[in-house]
Formats: sequence, C-alpha cells, structure tokens
Amino acid sequence: MSPGANRVALVTGAARGIGAATVAALAADGWRVVAVDRCADDRALPYPLGSRGELDRAVADACATADGEVVLAAEADTRDAEALITAVKLAEDRWGGLDGAVAAAGVIAGGVPAWHLPLDQQHTVLDVNLGGVLTLARVAIPAMLRRPEPRRGRFLAVASAAATRGMPMLAAYGAAKAGVTGFIRALAVELGGTGVTANAVSPGSTATPILDESARLYDLPGARAFAAQQPIGRLLRPTEVAAVLAFLAGEGASAMTGAIVPVDGGLALLLRYCATAASSAARRGKDTWQVPILELVSSTVPTPCSRVPVQPVRAAREASRLLISSSLIRRPCPP
Repeated sequence: MSPGANRVALVTGAARGIGAATVAALAADGWRVVAVDRCADDRALPYPLGSRGELDRAVADACATADGEVVLAAEADTRDAEALITAVKLAEDRWGGLDGAVAAAGVIAGGVPAWHLPLDQQHTVLDVNLGGVLTLARVAIPAMLRRPEPRRGRFLAVASAAATRGMPMLAAYGAAKAGVTGFIRALAVELGGTGVTANAVSPGSTATPILDESARLYDLPGARAFAAQQPIGRLLRPTEVAAVLAFLAGEGASAMTGAIVPVDGGLALLLRYCATAASSAARRGKDTWQVPILELVSSTVPTPCSRVPVQPVRAAREASRLLISSSLIRRPCPP
C-alpha cells in the first residue's frame, strides 16, 4: 500500500516550484491533494507569480504520475482565510477530511537595504511568507483535529536558509522565514499529544522563479551563480526539496515534530564552519582570511568623500553580489 493511501493533503503555492513538486510527490505516494495557488500577480512585486495555466499543468502532471484523478486545483490567496477555508472544505467534501497541509507559497522582494524597501513590498513579503503559514495553520489544523483518533496529521512549511544567515538586501524575506521556523517550533509544542506534528524544511538555493528574481535583485547574470555558495556545487531541484516534504508527511517521520530540516546542499554546514573558523581566527588575533573580501569590495565600490545618498545601497548590493558569485565563498576556511 502507498504510504499516503487514503490520506488527504492541501498544498499552497502549488502552481510551480517546490509547491508543484510537492503536489506531484504526495500524489505519487498515494495522497489525495488539493493544489492551491493565488493564480494572479501581485501589484507590489515586479515579477510574475504563478498562473492558472501553470496550476492546471501541475495538477495534470501529478495526476498522470499517480495514474488517477487524485489532485484538485483551487484558487486562493494565502492571506485570505476565507479562501483557504473554502479550499479545506473542498478537501473534506470530496475526500472526507484533511490529514496534511503544506505551506509552500512564497514571494521575494529586496535588492536594497531594509530601510529602503518599499512598504508595500515589505508587507507583501511578510504577509505571504509568514502570515500565509499562520493562516493556513489556523484553518487546516482544526480540520486535521476533526479526524478521529488515532490521528496522523502533518503540518509542514517551507522556510529557507535565509532564516539562519544574514542575507543582505533580503532582510524582510529573512525575517519572514525566521518567523516560520519559530512558529513551527511553537506549534509543535502546542500540538503535542494530538497526533498532529509540525515540521519545516529549510532549502538552500533551489532552481525556482524566486531564485531567478533573487539573481536579478543581486545583479547577477543568472540563478546559476548561486550554486557557488553550496558545497554540492549546483542548485537544488524542486523535486529534491519535495522528496523531503513527502517523507515528513509520511509514517517514517512520525517521531519528528518541531524539526527544521536543512535541504540546502550543505550550505548551512559550510556557513557554520566558516563562522566557527572566523571566531577561532579572531581569538588568535588573525583576520587575514577576511581581508580578500574586504579588499575586493573596497576596490570595486568607490568611496568618494562627498555624501551620495545612494552609495550605501550600491556598496551593499556589490558586497552581496561578490559574496555570492566570487570563488572566495568556496575557499577553505582557516584551520
């Protein structure tokens, strides 16, 4: 029997990227899935969001892989509780209940220091990336608790490596994703003893439209430039993140709750190692390993004596670009 046989899930952000891959992975495991997406652009964001056509293709592909009509499409903005309630009701009316919810919807904005980010973009990033997770929990968890005991409910969210590292020019995005990790940990405790668990994945640079937009914000030639910061030397595929989400949704993860699972090609490990090495070097009075980056930034970003308001923005953007794209980030840290 498939691991998700007779179980029902709802996935947000399902039109493309990690959300679409998660719909396909769950359907392949035997789940019935309501695939939810806003299917419209947001006026606050300068790049296109998922469309109804993309959502329909994701549903068709998942059904083809699962060999059956096991996925339904639903349009809903994750900031709209009533729309999500309607999507949950669709799952209950069609398949009798809800056993899992995956908060995969996300957007990105930045490219400037936090104090320069337009307020409408800041609100959108926080409201979708963090508020959307809280709203999904508000409507999906009561549905999961309506299942008779013993329950096997799963609430899952997509966080980010940006939750644990200082990502310049993406402060609102990092704040929202850090909020997701804190919420998941608290939610796991609140759900203790109910049979419903709460976990999240923390992806590194994954080949999605959000990463394409990140490259544009950093003035990089393309998303592939982010591969240099991951020890595996390549971008992640959405299917690789979805595979971990599917595992967390299954019986094999029944003892896991409150976990934030890195699916980042070793990015978090590398950063922790470098931070430890930097601390060790500082204690020994050595900071030479930091000098090349500082020299590179200072030699590339002019520092005129005149006060030019845009200068801090240019400096931050250039520093971010160099830290991501240069080979310095892949050099071994000092022993």
